[in-house]
Amino acid sequence: MQAGDDVDPICGQGGARAREVLDLVSDKWSLYVVAALGQGPLRFSQARRVVVGISQRMLTVTLRRLVRDGLVSRTVVPTVPPQVTYALTETGHSLRLAVQPLIEWAFTTVEDIDAARATYDAQADEQT
Repeated sequence: MQAGDDVDPICGQGGARAREVLDLVSDKWSLYVVAALGQGPLRFSQARRVVVGISQRMLTVTLRRLVRDGLVSRTVVPTVPPQVTYALTETGHSLRLAVQPLIEWAFTTVEDIDAARATYDAQADEQT
């Protein structure tokens, strides 16, 4: 077998479209916003409080992109002032279900990763 013969399809030429979809949600904030909306619809100010650390601008950009890509719906309630509510679409809910194991993995392995980093850093310090 030659190098590259057993490449995962996502890494090969045929995976371009799948990589494009993965790029939609692999930025810093998209999964946090999807997780927050997984608890139910939120207004912008509520989402900003729930997603700790996100700026108003980044929340705006992230929500706009998620709405454009069909993962989040945006509903304007005609009141004075208008109320805007964001909610996961069916596709957004399917994404949330797909990444839930990854989120659980992150919580269960954070200490292992911290230990590995400490070991690596200690070895790097010894070599310098």
